[in-house]
Amino acid sequence: MSKEKLFPDYIFESSWEVCNKVGGIYTVLSSRALTLQRLLGDHLIFIGPLFDAPNPYFEEDSQLYADWVAQEKELHMRVGRWKVPGRPVAILVDFRPFFARKNEIYTWLWELYQVDSLHAYGDYDEASMFSYAAGRVVESFYRYYKLDDSRVVYHGNEWMTGLGLLYINNKVRAIATLFTTHATSIGRSIAGNNNPLYQYLPEYNGNQMACELNMQSKHSIELQTAHHVDCFTTVSDITATECRELLDKPVDVVLPNGFEDDFVPTGAAYARKRKAARARLLDTANALMGTHLDDSTLIVSTSGRYEFRNKGIDVFIDAMNHLRHDSWLNRDVVAFIEVPGWMAGPRQDLQERLRAMEGGATFDTPLDNPRLTHWLHNTNDDRVLGMMNYLDMHNRPEDRVKLIFVPCYLTGSDGIIDLPYYDVVLGNDLCVYPSYYEPWGYTPLESVAFSVPCITTDLAGFGLWANKVRGTLSTIMDGVEVVHRTDYNYADVVAGVEDTVARYASLPASAVRSCRTRAHRLAKQALWSRFIAYYREAYDIALRRAEARCDQ
Repeated sequence: MSKEKLFPDYIFESSWEVCNKVGGIYTVLSSRALTLQRLLGDHLIFIGPLFDAPNPYFEEDSQLYADWVAQEKELHMRVGRWKVPGRPVAILVDFRPFFARKNEIYTWLWELYQVDSLHAYGDYDEASMFSYAAGRVVESFYRYYKLDDSRVVYHGNEWMTGLGLLYINNKVRAIATLFTTHATSIGRSIAGNNNPLYQYLPEYNGNQMACELNMQSKHSIELQTAHHVDCFTTVSDITATECRELLDKPVDVVLPNGFEDDFVPTGAAYARKRKAARARLLDTANALMGTHLDDSTLIVSTSGRYEFRNKGIDVFIDAMNHLRHDSWLNRDVVAFIEVPGWMAGPRQDLQERLRAMEGGATFDTPLDNPRLTHWLHNTNDDRVLGMMNYLDMHNRPEDRVKLIFVPCYLTGSDGIIDLPYYDVVLGNDLCVYPSYYEPWGYTPLESVAFSVPCITTDLAGFGLWANKVRGTLSTIMDGVEVVHRTDYNYADVVAGVEDTVARYASLPASAVRSCRTRAHRLAKQALWSRFIAYYREAYDIALRRAEARCDQ
């Protein structure tokens, strides 16, 4: 008979992305918060970095844990609410005072855990001092409120929280530690440096590759954290293999990333937002290029971090170029690359045209460089524009496929699109994420959550999961086309994306409706209410190991 799973009385969870919208981990934590808060209330506490600038994602509350904050003299903190569903408690801690003790902290880390901080550069010091400060916050709270008789879990995300996890492992042995790597630092680096990752994965030595790629310090903290925490986790089966081979540590549990669907509009609100998004995207394209694309145009996009190869941006551009020459294509296509680059600001000439169009004006001539919505600081060195130049993609009038680069975060106030990202997703007919390195893949999950079919690959955790749910290879008629991708089949992936977009463009309206329905149905399988079961397993493992340690 199986034992009842242990569940924590308190969960502290830290990440550089708590109240700090940088990448996908922000979405993981902020969307999961509501489900956990329903179980723990204000005993779910997130810890993030404190900066000087006003924080739009955080609201201070001086009443929360005020007695503890008042007596704490060493740590400078702000306590309040993360402005996401559930409004969980968030503590933002100032890590900068610990820079003065950096060498002392790194020496301690080496002597106890053999973490190599000598080769640190870039964001290593900043992340490590934040991590140390976060660990100190957990220790202080634990001791002040005398939580010795409570079940407490400290959960850190990515290598940036490793130092704090090791600090708690050493200083407060009763606290159960849980570490999630969303992508190993060395795996991402191998892929990002155009090395073949997957075929040679069993042959790679993580320590050796860290030396070759100048990643010793980040790899070292990640490696030692994985080996010393009570429960080591990652987000997909594909990254679990990566952890086993590069960190020499099998994960204890795979924690797939879910979402809450309360932000997805329904009914009339959905139709209204979709219509508005399509109108704005088409107006932007027409103003930029002097075209007259109407609502029959197929709108396609890709988005994510500016990792040119890892995110498959190169594949997307190549596929759109091939589609441009496809004689069977009988429909206009406008494709958007929504990836933040080194943006200098919105184009004033484009803004002026958009304002004129609101008054009924139309334009028949393109603006200068009609491929770009915002100016860049590095136009001549930008990889997206460089590849488009190489392929002679200039959005000429005769091109059935137009490709537009939107090099900014879609916050709703970028100066051109002026809609938040989720509203923009609604306006798409099809999203494309042909990733080479994608531990999970929130962008395709978000796409199908909004009933927008998408293309991904089986090198993305989400793609593998979609195949698993389907029980076979998922196709666009299932809502998600999973293209087979390896280290060496780039041309096949390009052809697969081109073919799928072309087929989707020719589908009758009834088939499109079916694809959209199935996409949304698949997303329902990824709600946090389902995926939280994996976290319960991880908490149980961590708590039991912590209890066993304390009983010795």
